[in-house]
Order: sequence, then structure tokens, then C-alpha cells
Amino acid sequence: MKRRPRVDVHQHLWPSSFVDALRDRSNPPCLDGWTLHLSGEPPYQVDPADHSVPARAALAVRDGIDLALVSMSSALGIETLPADESGPLLDAYHEGALALPAPFGVWAAANIDEPDPRMLRDVLEAGCVGLQIPATALADPAGLDRCAPLLEELERAGAPLFVHPGPAAAPGAPAWWPAMVSYVGQMHTAWFGWHEFGARRFPRVRVLFAMLAGLAPLHADRMAVRGGPAGVPAPGVYVETSSYGREIVATVMASLGEDRVLLGSDRPYAVPLALGGSAGVRLRTGNPARFFSNCIDPNS
Repeated sequence: MKRRPRVDVHQHLWPSSFVDALRDRSNPPCLDGWTLHLSGEPPYQVDPADHSVPARAALAVRDGIDLALVSMSSALGIETLPADESGPLLDAYHEGALALPAPFGVWAAANIDEPDPRMLRDVLEAGCVGLQIPATALADPAGLDRCAPLLEELERAGAPLFVHPGPAAAPGAPAWWPAMVSYVGQMHTAWFGWHEFGARRFPRVRVLFAMLAGLAPLHADRMAVRGGPAGVPAPGVYVETSSYGREIVATVMASLGEDRVLLGSDRPYAVPLALGGSAGVRLRTGNPARFFSNCIDPNS
């Protein structure tokens, strides 16, 4: 029997079809050459090497990763564009990402304001492991209502949900502000939003929160004093480690449960956590196999 794959659940890699689709646009989100323009954020100079398929495949080998799951990144703001604008970008992303060679796998993306569960079914059947949505979609009951057709399709397919930071317009703020303030707040809100509004409504959906859910799992003591949603953490809820180091990951594992934390790096913006021993095996191998169950072959 082959060994289970070592998995990084959170990477970003733009296939050429997606790059071309972004360059075809004149309004954000768009690319001018390799300069990325997003609404309310300063222009960002993209390094082309970050989206070189051979270079990224070589990095995965160096990192000891057998399966690197790429997502479109909800921070681009594509999932909330009007359907006639998001459609070409989503099609270009799925077409290119699903054609990527090993070691890459793919998270699906979808318009969350005008959801199309048939499209989601098609890309899941084509090979996507699950669906990414922006954390902002889980902030309130109305957001859950809008996403409901997509979540129902995930339940039908037995596929998981990946919650990723969404757009973070902050005009006049320093460049680090979205990553340190906006994204953390979004993930924190989504964690509690899911437990209050989503977990009982969609009990069969397994959910993975990026970046340790903004450290929301560490607020158990405050919840005990001030109140909060019942049943935290809900069954089937996991987090991944992107951008955090050993000490904070160990603290979250102690609070949330060592079986609920997966390795995620957020490459090309950060590198995978290097954690050895049984904890490293659990993060990269055992916990992903449990989380994805029928979505990936644990012996591939």
C-alpha cells in the first residue's frame, strides 16, 4: 500500500488562462502586465516566478509536499462580482487549474451572490476537492442564505468547504493592514458566524478555516465568561496553519484538538510550517486524510 500523501491545503498558483482573463479586464480586479489592481488597495507588483508551474512544483518537492491544493484566493473579490463579470474569470481559473500537473490539486470557486450549484457540481465532478468561499460570506444569516445552494451541493457531493479571507479594501492604510487586521477579523467573524448560523443548518458539511480562523479558537475562556454559540467547535470543523509558527499552532492544537489542524502555507506569500515528529505527520498526512475522506485518494 502506498503511503498517504503529505498535503498543503492552502496555496495560490495562477494558471496562464486565469492571468489572461485578469489582463482582459480594465476594472479591478485586473492585471496590467504583472501589476495587480484590487478595489480599495494599492497596486501590487506580482512576481511572475510565483506563478511558474515548474518552479512551484519544484518548491513542493523541496517542502516535502505530495499534494498542494491551490485556490483562486477570495481576497481578489471575484466571487462577489456580477455574474457576467465573474463568469469568465471563474471559467478561466477552473480550466487552467484543473489542467495543472502533479502535485497540484484544486479548490473550486463560485459566485456567492448569484450562486450556480450546477456549475459547482460540474467542477467537483471534474476534480476539484471542495469549494472555497470568502470569510465575509459567513458573517451573518443573510450570507448563509445566499450561499445555501452551494452548501447544499457540497452536502450532496460529500465535499468540504474552505473559508478564506475575502476582499479587504482599506484606502489609506499601510500595505500590511489587510493581512494583519482585515483578514484576521474576517476569519474570526466567520468562525463564530458558522457556529451560530451554519453548523446546525449544514451539519454534514466539513469546514476548513484558513489561518487558524484568525485565532478565534483561542477565545474559549472569554466565551465561557461572556457567552457565545453552543457546540464550539462543531463536528467537522478544522483549521489550517498558514502564516503561523510552531508555538501558536501548538497552542491552537491544545485548545481545539490535535486532530483538527491541517498544514496550510499560503504559498507564494508564506512558506509551510516545518514541524517534525508525530505532530508534523498529523498536520500533513493524518488530519488531511480524515478531513478530505472521499475527496482525495489517501493512498495516492
